[in-house]
Amino acid sequence: MASSDNPAVPRNRRRDLFELCMAYGLILVVVWTPRPWQSFLWMVAAAFIATVTCLSFDGLKAMGLRAANFFSSLWVVGVALVAAAAAVLVAAKMHTLRMPPGPIQFFQTYAGYTIWAFVQQFLLQSIFLSRLMRLLPDARMAALLAAVIFAVAHLPNPVLTPVTLILGLASCLVFLQYRNLYSLALAHAILGISIAVSVPGPVDHNMRVGLGYLAYSQHHLSSARPPSLSPQP
Repeated sequence: MASSDNPAVPRNRRRDLFELCMAYGLILVVVWTPRPWQSFLWMVAAAFIATVTCLSFDGLKAMGLRAANFFSSLWVVGVALVAAAAAVLVAAKMHTLRMPPGPIQFFQTYAGYTIWAFVQQFLLQSIFLSRLMRLLPDARMAALLAAVIFAVAHLPNPVLTPVTLILGLASCLVFLQYRNLYSLALAHAILGISIAVSVPGPVDHNMRVGLGYLAYSQHHLSSARPPSLSPQP
């Protein structure tokens, strides 16, 4: 289960541990660093992860970047749609719904987040989970630890931290079965957008994490601000 579909590339546990710790450490540094240094460190983290992905390429199948099992795993998108619809209905009833005024504005607001949802799933499954599976004896243990470190990256947000722990674990377990990243990214985008439009800004600080969550103020609140992992003091 933890084997690569590119056997020509030798795997080294120390290398896996180094890549995992460095990638995750850089992400935490970005999340907890104020501007203007944050933008520079974001580029450093992105460059490191891109380099690691190329040098330690596991193959498209192992990374979930394939068409196989996409349709058989689409049920997770259906579950996400049902959950999102329920969240929107509750928010509308409680008068906390913050929808853009039209479909064009909705696309402009959340198209970027859809891409970011894919990036997060790539980090969770193709970077963290894949290495943890080679470092730990049990795949489910690796899935749990991947979900924990994913949730820790969303501290101190009281909404996103427990949500990412639960859904992070669920997505890792689904990934172990289907090995398809695309359906998980779609589900992530749907659920993330539903939180963005349903939860009031003062509650989740417009989905900010790290230093951005602590620096949040009413000045940042907008009617439909796109969710963000990076802090924006």
